[in-house]
Amino acid sequence: MKETKGQKIFKVFNYTILCLLGLATFYPFWYVLVASFNTGRDFLKGGVWLYPRQFTLENYIMAFKDERIYQSLSISVSATLLSVVVGLLFTALIAYALSIRTLPGRTFLNFFWYFTTIFSGGMIPFYMVLRSMGLTSSFWLYVIPSIYSFYNFVLLRTNFANIPYELRESAQLDGAKETTILMRIYIPLSKPILATLALFIGVGKWNDWFTGAYYQSKAALYPAATVLQKILSEATASSQVKVGQETALGSMTSYTSQSLQMAFVMILTMPIVIIYPFLQKYYVKGVMVGSVKG
Repeated sequence: MKETKGQKIFKVFNYTILCLLGLATFYPFWYVLVASFNTGRDFLKGGVWLYPRQFTLENYIMAFKDERIYQSLSISVSATLLSVVVGLLFTALIAYALSIRTLPGRTFLNFFWYFTTIFSGGMIPFYMVLRSMGLTSSFWLYVIPSIYSFYNFVLLRTNFANIPYELRESAQLDGAKETTILMRIYIPLSKPILATLALFIGVGKWNDWFTGAYYQSKAALYPAATVLQKILSEATASSQVKVGQETALGSMTSYTSQSLQMAFVMILTMPIVIIYPFLQKYYVKGVMVGSVKG
C-alpha cells in the first residue's frame, strides 16, 4: 500500500524526534568519555565537546592507583552476581507456587504479598532491623534485603500463569515432581522474562550507592557505586585529589579532580554498557510477556 503524503511527513517527523532524543541520551555519556581521555588542565579551558583535544591515559592510570577501586569493584561484582542468582531463584520459587491454581490459600497469599508493599517503616526502622540481623557490618547487606521484589514477582508469576497448565498436568502424570516441572518446563519457557529480571536486578544492584553509604559501617565493604559517590563528594569539597597520596592540583600533573571523576564514572559504567547489549534483545519481549495476560 502506497504511503500518503501525510504518512510520509509523520514518518520524517517521528524519525527526527527519535534521533534527537537518542542524541540527547547518548551525548552525556560521550561527553564523559571524551573528558576522561582529555588532560584535566586542558579540559578546564572548555571547548572539549566531540573528541579529546589533548589525549591522555593519565586519568585512568591515577584512578587505578586508588586502592579503593579494586576492593569496591570486587564487592560490587560479587554482590551483583549473588543478587541476580539468588533473587531469580527465590522469585521463581514464589512465582511458581502462586501460579498454581490448586494451591490452598492462593488468593490470600497473593493479597499478602501485595499488602506488604503498601506500607514502609522508613529508614530508621529498616536500619534497626538490619543492625539486629548483624548486616550493617557484613557483605550480605547487599544481598539478603534485596532478594525479593514484588514487581519482579508479579512479572514472573504472570508469565508462569500464561504457560499452558496442561504441560504441568502432563508432567505430573509422567511422575515429575514440582522441582522437575519448574526447572525443566517453566524455567526454559521463561528465558526472556528471566533475562529481563536479571537485567533489572543487576543494574539496580550495580548502581546502588545508597545502601553502602547509609547502612554499611565498614568502609572496606563499600561497593563501587558508594566509593564513586564519596570520591565525587571529596573532589567537590576539596581542591586536592587523594589517589594513594595527596597530590596538589598546582603540581606538574595534568589531571584534575574533575578529570579523575570522569575516569571513575567510566570505569564503573562500562561493565553495564558491555553487558546490556547481550540482554537487550530479551528486554521488550520479556516485559511484554510478563505483564500481559492473554
